[in-house]
Amino acid sequence: MTFSSSSCDRTASARPVDCARINHAALSVLPLLLQRWLPEGRKEGREWVALNPCRRDRHPGSFKINLHTGRWSDFATEHRGGDPVSLAAYLFGLSYHDAARKIAVMLGLEDIP
Repeated sequence: MTFSSSSCDRTASARPVDCARINHAALSVLPLLLQRWLPEGRKEGREWVALNPCRRDRHPGSFKINLHTGRWSDFATEHRGGDPVSLAAYLFGLSYHDAARKIAVMLGLEDIP
């Protein structure tokens, strides 16, 4: 399952959100976000390697996030995405739009609707 930004700026119950801006801001602090979201993980080169908390993962190595692009994948499953917002949506069981709004609040992007 791939998580994408296609539903970010069109949601029936909420105003549009600038997902590109939120992803850009999240990328600038991605290592800090990952330490918070996946504290058991570790940096390996250009990637954050962690246990996937969304499944019974016992061995780090299959769940990786690129620290420069935000692309992520669980190579043991079909779960993957292309940015920090999609990762948050996956990890916390949120819609892409809701994950974007929560990251915006977390990062202090107060002018995001």
